[in-house]
Amino acid sequence: MIHKIKPPALTDNSYYMKYLEFNFRTEPCNEVVNDVLSAVLAEVGFESFVEQTDGISAYIQEALFDAETVKQAIADYPLPDTIINYEYREAEDKDWNEEWEKNFFQPIVIGERCVIHSTFHQDVPKAEYDIVINPQMAFGTGHHETTSLIISELLESNLQRKHVLDMGCGTSILAILARMRGAEKCTAIDIDEWCVRNSKENIELNGVDGIEVFLGDATILTDKGPFEVVIANINRNILLADMHSYVARMTPGGELLMSGFYVDDIPALRSEAERLGLNFIEHKEKNRWAAVRFRL
Repeated sequence: MIHKIKPPALTDNSYYMKYLEFNFRTEPCNEVVNDVLSAVLAEVGFESFVEQTDGISAYIQEALFDAETVKQAIADYPLPDTIINYEYREAEDKDWNEEWEKNFFQPIVIGERCVIHSTFHQDVPKAEYDIVINPQMAFGTGHHETTSLIISELLESNLQRKHVLDMGCGTSILAILARMRGAEKCTAIDIDEWCVRNSKENIELNGVDGIEVFLGDATILTDKGPFEVVIANINRNILLADMHSYVARMTPGGELLMSGFYVDDIPALRSEAERLGLNFIEHKEKNRWAAVRFRL
């Protein structure tokens, strides 16, 4: 399961920017190797990944590309006995939304209670919660293990009349589900302007209210909240760095749901959470990815 897929260029000129297309060949070529590679590349500016038979294709804005940074990221790849070669070119201009619809996003049902699909899907399975999203981004469709793990947690949570924070909201699918499950108000935050715009589109598409979307990171939390539930589906390093900001805006008895990391990362995250006064409740895992629940 690739870490994140987003069309590298949108047809709307207000979004348009030039991208470079990288083809990474991996040996061995398997899901774990490619998934870790996509996570490594995401840390140095790549934002789009597509699985190939011999590795992955990855996209980065031309303005953000630095050859030495990419070379160093590959040199520091953490899994041993892995060979990675790559080449790149300027990405071809095409209708990426059409490509996305044809090749990637399929409806998904989680916990037999929540179905996620797009407007172009036919014969969508019936479920208690029906969420429609604009099919322009995979990280947040529910297909990635981390998103589906958090959705499963939300389906088991009492969200009635609670204030919920969705950090690294992506498509805002988690905030949308929280409102559908009775949350009184949701705050969704992402550092990516594209995600903020897409979140607002998806919120309108689902006809839900009570969700505010902001551009920024944890530093903008000082005047927001407090929150009874905080969701953070990001990555290990950002969670470790920003957890104190989440806890500072939580109410006593509030819960923190986190994902975006591997099972092996749980001890480090648990140690920081307990240092901040949180109590470990449980964890879930799927294909080495994990989600954890803490309570203040």
